[in-house]
Amino acid sequence: MRLVWYVVVVALAVAVVALVLILHTAHQAPVQYVGSPSSFEGFVPSGQTVSYKGSQDPVGDLILSNGTKLPNVIWNGQYASTIIQNHEQIVQLNNQLNGDMQDFYVIKGQVPIEQVTINGQTYYVIEASSINPANIAGFYTYQGWVPNFVVAINTPGTYAAVLPGNSPVYQWTNTTGIVADKVLQYKVYGGYPSGGDILVPTTGNIIPYGVTSSPLGSAIPFVVPSQVYNPSS
Repeated sequence: MRLVWYVVVVALAVAVVALVLILHTAHQAPVQYVGSPSSFEGFVPSGQTVSYKGSQDPVGDLILSNGTKLPNVIWNGQYASTIIQNHEQIVQLNNQLNGDMQDFYVIKGQVPIEQVTINGQTYYVIEASSINPANIAGFYTYQGWVPNFVVAINTPGTYAAVLPGNSPVYQWTNTTGIVADKVLQYKVYGGYPSGGDILVPTTGNIIPYGVTSSPLGSAIPFVVPSQVYNPSS
């Protein structure tokens, strides 16, 4: 009887040690916050994913309000699976329409992140479930313009507008016109609720963009533009 009890105790001890080792696979640091209550940051998925806290999460870059890029960022919590699906759809549309669009996810206000180490790799985890859903919205634009987009929406005076269907912008032969036309194609083929929207910065070129079906943060003022843009030339 004592032998059986000893075996049970040893087995339990081994199980506890194994559990401790599993829990320490991801070493976490305290939660920190980036940004300010009035700023906007953008998460840009890369297409890679990582297993974290029992779920498969997207990995990418966090673009700060000044355009600085924080690499190796994990999006954990609400909308993680949605972001993975959205990105896969954008990749498919890129292949189908010969485009170069990138989906990204704007967060209004401070972003809670924590530094973790998973299998020897350091990551920064966005704890998305701690963010008000109204403060998260998905967009897409030309992949090289995502940092410009984030900087623009943090610049006073920038506003969002809609291009009418007969806008001459769609006929422009420069990159802006080409991107505007592509964004509209993605809206049609991707079934997105919005396309044909633009950011109008106080300085620099307009930035055509579209809005993904989800998330649709109601507190993000660039999701549903309220005015029409008519270029002077």
